Amino acid sequence: MARALEARRRSGASIIDLTETNPTSAGFNYPKDLLQPLADPRGLEYEPQPLGLWSARAAVAADFRRRGVVISADRVALTSSTSEAYALLFKLLCDAGDAVLVPHPSYPLFEHLTQLESVSAIPYALEYHGTWRVDLDSISRAATDRVRAIMIVSPNNPTGSFLHEEDLKAIADLAASRGWAIIGDEVFADYPLDPAPDAAHVLPGAEVLTFSLGGLSKSAGLPQLKLGWIGVGGLQADVDRALAAYEIIADTYLSASTPVQAAAAELIGHGTAIRAQILARLRRNLESLRSIAAAHPAANVLPVEGGWSAVIQVPQLKTEEALVLDLLDKDDVLVHPGYFFDFPREAYLVVSLLIDPKQFDTAIGRVLARAATS
Repeated sequence: MARALEARRRSGASIIDLTETNPTSAGFNYPKDLLQPLADPRGLEYEPQPLGLWSARAAVAADFRRRGVVISADRVALTSSTSEAYALLFKLLCDAGDAVLVPHPSYPLFEHLTQLESVSAIPYALEYHGTWRVDLDSISRAATDRVRAIMIVSPNNPTGSFLHEEDLKAIADLAASRGWAIIGDEVFADYPLDPAPDAAHVLPGAEVLTFSLGGLSKSAGLPQLKLGWIGVGGLQADVDRALAAYEIIADTYLSASTPVQAAAAELIGHGTAIRAQILARLRRNLESLRSIAAAHPAANVLPVEGGWSAVIQVPQLKTEEALVLDLLDKDDVLVHPGYFFDFPREAYLVVSLLIDPKQFDTAIGRVLARAATS
């Protein structure tokens, strides 16, 4: 696929990229003065704080409260990205040879992050029965004595499914009995499209050690500013022990830059207008996808509760890879095959809802026409 894409681009083809998830390349209007807070004079002063500057941690805590999650600033730690947050948490929770449980389908990042920390990623299943739910039995089957944490992505990328309250309770009970921590990746939580009434956040009421991950990349559409965060929940004694150990690890890196921390409150505030644009785009494109797909009864747009992606189930007339290559070579459209996200069977295509609406409609028409005839 990579070679085919490179060849098409070298040929001068105008490719519509339905895998694009970079908001800074998607035509949104960013305020002209957005980066002005980075010039704050505090950025010239180096104040190494392992958990981050207090003012920035307080701003993140306030942003949690915006989403109905009450957390104090002393339970917030800052990182340069969500990926780094994962790496630091694996260092905190695991020794070499330990394992964490990761959802399938999901974004193909966890295997790389765990391998870099000498940790194993053991999959558990999300099952689709009209809606995506956690297969709780698969968690029990996957559990070993080396598991130290279970990872939850809500809403999941790419299925768009939020964690349900009932599933969270069952997972928390199992984690408590096994001594696991819960790591909740909630970077897309600001983008609900059609969430179930019982969609849950991981932190409220947490009685096991729980970490909620977020950052400017998704919540404010600013991946280039490199500020992520971890909210910590659980019993006070467990949280205190975890943060004391985490502080030693974070003090070794001190990776979050001072200018972006000093500007955090204003940048998070600017996120409101950017999020509104992104959410409007996502909802518009999802509605359009469903409308266009209605003329192609062989294709099925799976329910999307939130996030930036949609999954299309298509007739299995050929392999996903062959279909994706046909779309690229014959239709100048790039999409992700389902196997990229470890879907258990074929045939699924994953498309981004983030791109320009006119291009989106054109590309989706080509995708559905090709899928029906290939």
